Amino acid sequence: MSVLEVIEKKKHGVHLTTDEIKKTIDDYVSGVIKDYQMSALLMAIYFNGMNDEEINALTASMIDSGDTVDLSSIKGTIVDKHSTGGVGDTTTLILGPLLSAYGLPFGKMSGRGLGHTGGTLDKLESIPGLHVDLSVEEIIEATNNVGMAVAGQTANITPADKKLYALRDATATVDAIPLIASSIMSKKLAIHGDCLLLDVKVGDGAFMRDKESALTLAKTMVSIGENFGRKTVAILTRMDQPLGKAVGNGLEVQEAIDTLRGEGPEDLTELCIGLAVRLIAMTCDDDKKRIEHDVRSLIKNGKALEQFRRFVENQGGDGRVVEDPSILPKSTHSLDVKAVSSGYIQSIPAHDVGILARDLGAGRITMDDTLDMAAGIYLHKKVGDKVEKGDVLATLYSAKPEALQEGEKRLDDIIKISSEAVHVEPLIIDEVYRGF
Repeated sequence: MSVLEVIEKKKHGVHLTTDEIKKTIDDYVSGVIKDYQMSALLMAIYFNGMNDEEINALTASMIDSGDTVDLSSIKGTIVDKHSTGGVGDTTTLILGPLLSAYGLPFGKMSGRGLGHTGGTLDKLESIPGLHVDLSVEEIIEATNNVGMAVAGQTANITPADKKLYALRDATATVDAIPLIASSIMSKKLAIHGDCLLLDVKVGDGAFMRDKESALTLAKTMVSIGENFGRKTVAILTRMDQPLGKAVGNGLEVQEAIDTLRGEGPEDLTELCIGLAVRLIAMTCDDDKKRIEHDVRSLIKNGKALEQFRRFVENQGGDGRVVEDPSILPKSTHSLDVKAVSSGYIQSIPAHDVGILARDLGAGRITMDDTLDMAAGIYLHKKVGDKVEKGDVLATLYSAKPEALQEGEKRLDDIIKISSEAVHVEPLIIDEVYRGF
C-alpha cells in the first residue's frame, strides 16, 4: 500500500494496520516518504485520532527505527521518571538522590530545555566541572558504583521520533495525544527499565491545559507502557504556576540542594516525596506510609544530600556546591520586582514566567542558543500568599540590564493580585494505574 492510500484511509477515519504503520515509518526515516506527505498524514491523525492498536504499532515502529539501550546489567530494580515538561520542574535532581539513597538505582537519560520549559542537562551543567556526556557503559558503571547517573542520549534512539517531532512542530500537530504518547513512550521504552512513573503536567505551563485531555494522555501512556511489559503509573500534577520558587538553571540547582537539605519550597518538596513514594511502592509491597516515613528520614539525616554530592563528584562536578552556593554561576545584574498593591497573589501563569526567564537568558528559542546559567527568576511569593504594597514579589537575574527593566514591566502584568483570599488547589490532581 502506498503512502497516498495510507493518508486516504486515515483521512476518512479508517484504522491502519500494523504493517501499514511500520512501512510508513520505515519509508519516512529512509527518505522514501517526503515531509509534505507525512505532514498530511499527521494532520489526518490529528483530526481522526488512532486506536490502541495503532498507537502501539506507531510506538513499536519508532522504537525499531533506531538503537535500544540495555541497562539490565544495572544491579537492582531499575526505576525511571518522566515529566511532560513545565516551569521550575527540578524533580529529577531531587528524586534521583532520594531513590538512590533509598537503595534503588537511578540511571536516567534526560534532555535539554527549549522554549518555556527547562532541561535537566542544562541545570546540571551549571555545576562547575559536571559533564553529562556519558556513554551507556559509563551510565551503567556510575549507577552501579554510586547509585545514580544522569546523562544525555548518546545512542541513536528513536530517529523516527526526532524527524516526526520536528515536523509536528512545523505543522501545528504537536498536541495530538496519539503523537505525544507514542513520542514519549517510544523514547522511554527504547531504554531498558522495570518501573516508570509519568508526571503529566496540567495547566497554563503544560502541553495539556485541562484535566480531561491530560487524563486521556496519561491513560494512553500507561496503556502503552503496560502493553510493552513496563510497569507504568501516571500522576497528574498542576502546572498553573511554576513549581517551587526558582526558574533558571543555577537557581534551580540551588533550590534542589535546599530541598534535599529540608529547606526547599513546600510544593516542590511534597511533590518529590510523593513521586519517590509512588516509585518505591511500584517495586515492593511495603506500606506507603512506612515508605514515606523512610523517604522523609533520608532528607532529615542528610543521606539524600550526601548522595547528591557523590553523584556530582562522580560526573566530574565540584561537590562543594552542596555547602557553598557561591560555586554556582552568579548573575552580574539583578532587580527586585515589588508589589504595587496589597492583597493576595491570585495567579502567576507558568508559561509567561517561563518565557520571561528564557528572555532573561535562562532558556533557548533554538537549540543553538547559548544559555546564561545564572539568569532567571526567583519568586518570593506564590499563589495564595498575602502581600503588602512594596513587598518583593520576585527577583530577576540577567547579564543584560535592559532585559531586567523590560522584565519588571512584564512581571507586573503577569502576576495578578486580588483583594480576596485565594484558595490553592492540591498539586497532585489524579493518579492512573493499569486498568484505570
